[in-house]
Amino acid sequence: MMGFLTKISLLIFILISSANAEVLKKIQINGNKRISDETIKIYGEVELNKNFTESELNKVLSNLNSTNFFENIEINLNNKTLKIVVKEYPFVNQLIILGEPKKSNVEEIKKLIQIKSKRPFIKANLAKDIDIIKKLYSSLGYNFAEVDAKIKEIDSDNLDLVIEIKRGNQTKISSINFIGNNNIKTRRLKDVIASEENKFWKFITRNTNFSQNLINLDIRLLTNYYKSLGYYDIKVNSNAAQLNTSGNIDLVYSLEEGKRFTINKISTNVDSVFDKNLFFPLNKTFEKYIGSYYSPFTIKKLLEELDELILNNNLQFVEHNVQEKVEGNSIDIIFNVFEGQKILVERIDITGNNVTNESVIRGELVLDEGDPFTKLNIEKSIAEIKERNIFKNVEYSISDGSEPNLKKINISVEEKPTGEISAGAGIGTEGGSFAFSVKENNWLGEGKSVGINLDVNKESLTGALTYSDPNYDFLGNSINYFISSSENDVPDRGYENSIISLGGGTSFEQYKDIKANLGLSASYDDLRTQGTASDALKKQAGTFSELSGNYGFTFDKRNRAFMPTSGSIVSFNQNFPIIADAGYITNRITASKYNSLTNNVVSAVKFYFANVSGLSDQDVRLSKRTTLSSRRLRGFEKNKVGPVDGDDHIGGNYAAALNFEANLPNLLPEATNTDINFFLDFGNVWGVDYDSTIDDSNKIRSSTGVALNWSSPIGPMTFILSQNLSKANTDETESFNFNLGTTF
Repeated sequence: MMGFLTKISLLIFILISSANAEVLKKIQINGNKRISDETIKIYGEVELNKNFTESELNKVLSNLNSTNFFENIEINLNNKTLKIVVKEYPFVNQLIILGEPKKSNVEEIKKLIQIKSKRPFIKANLAKDIDIIKKLYSSLGYNFAEVDAKIKEIDSDNLDLVIEIKRGNQTKISSINFIGNNNIKTRRLKDVIASEENKFWKFITRNTNFSQNLINLDIRLLTNYYKSLGYYDIKVNSNAAQLNTSGNIDLVYSLEEGKRFTINKISTNVDSVFDKNLFFPLNKTFEKYIGSYYSPFTIKKLLEELDELILNNNLQFVEHNVQEKVEGNSIDIIFNVFEGQKILVERIDITGNNVTNESVIRGELVLDEGDPFTKLNIEKSIAEIKERNIFKNVEYSISDGSEPNLKKINISVEEKPTGEISAGAGIGTEGGSFAFSVKENNWLGEGKSVGINLDVNKESLTGALTYSDPNYDFLGNSINYFISSSENDVPDRGYENSIISLGGGTSFEQYKDIKANLGLSASYDDLRTQGTASDALKKQAGTFSELSGNYGFTFDKRNRAFMPTSGSIVSFNQNFPIIADAGYITNRITASKYNSLTNNVVSAVKFYFANVSGLSDQDVRLSKRTTLSSRRLRGFEKNKVGPVDGDDHIGGNYAAALNFEANLPNLLPEATNTDINFFLDFGNVWGVDYDSTIDDSNKIRSSTGVALNWSSPIGPMTFILSQNLSKANTDETESFNFNLGTTF
């Protein structure tokens, strides 16, 4: 009975609606001045000869309202004529901002607010925009900024909007205190948070300015820090901000640390659609963390291992989550792995690349249109794009596609300056040196690198032009080319020569964390000995041509390439002759190990070894001998360590160096942007092919000192002060070294 009544009611409604419908024959539009009739018809979806009902009229009204063009809209349908009367919003002729001296802040305000110049003026947005501006100034420390807006009417349809800003004084943070930190010292917590107490030497940083955004960040940082130490239940209950007599703020953070939690068990719960045996290798990794303190960073690391396993096995439509079960003071971690929705990528849109070609970005994607949609592959793609180091920011969003099983990926990039200028200088016992380089890492927007290097000292002038494409085949493989020319007048080494070299090479990922490189080069060496050189050295004069190949491997397990805090990197390279007047094999091995001793100390041990061996009975040519740079053996001049023939430093067949370093990033106040590095270096150059009268000391050279790495306003600077601990009488030392780099 009820179903019958429903059908009858629906039929009556349809009949009434049909009875009220009219076929549209004419359209009249009034009141519009800037917006054309045709534009109104298009936005309103108004068409002649269309059957119009009350519902259709409401749709037209809704469409026109959504344009934000009109302050008022009236619609009437009568005698098959649709009358549309509109009142347009006044037009903002100029948007003027007064009281803000910094042009960059003015541009930021104009970008954030809704009211724009040359756009309709919607009065309802004005109060919202004033609030946005106040929040912006609050984030900059101007917590009592006043913002006023004045409307200057030009005529009934046009106006100028003037926003007047009175910034007032910045509110500084006088003191920061903590309540409830029973297990962590206050000094350490001050290093963890972003906010800083206002001191006279902290004139560079903005973090001494009080702002709610900074306080919110502090709470997140404190929470994450405590959780990383196992304080699973940490609560930052409240923060009090009190205005003191100086007009600044005293901050107080209240903490409930709770107990430290350990990891009791880690396991996987794998959906039956997947082969569970594939996930067994994770158990070995899990065992390492059983009994350790809980940390979200541990969970993150284990998730990365899980993601890597999924990728290596080419598993598709896989999703996972983490389940944490708390019992007492211990936690069970369960990784649930299950089949997700079978969704495909319909389209990938890329925006923000004003200079960079889109192909550069697409070349880093590990998924494409039509591929299975997985968040894992998206995250990996974003990471690969960031690795190019030509973007300041990379973000993505997901939207629905044209079908339920399709998704669109929107990638937004913000480009950064990719040019580099660097200069360096050294002061030693016998004079100094200078180096200069210019490099562009996004040449012509193609993600390629072009650089020019110049190295000048009292003995030599070297110039080089380099070119590289980090992803020339869109498979992550790089290719590089170079041409260099060097003029060396080396009275302390007994010779002068001119060398021209050119070549190229490629590098590619061989296995996980292992990169291989191959190269080919050609060189021409015109070697001339000094009149004061020994007879043995004079025999080496002549011209030499060589075509050589090289190969190598790098095993990189560092947590990051720039300023790593853990992990290791080992590399081996060999250069060998293909066609040569006199052939030599050169081997180089480097290894570095990094470890975080405490939150404030990062240690590093670095090793270097090189040797050159001749393939004939001839002595190793002077220009082919190996030396130690002042970077590997600080406190000694470049090429001025090792065997000496009379007064000439001739280099050796072998060179080795061992470096111990301790980096203390928090020794100086954070606002100084300065890291301090203490070092202890050992090294030697030895081995010659001729004449036992050569002074070839087996004495290990050593030095100690301190390096200051300062992130200055004009770029990173490095100052090295060193003191020799042991040296040979023939060595030449260097007590100070300086380096400057910047970007453009």
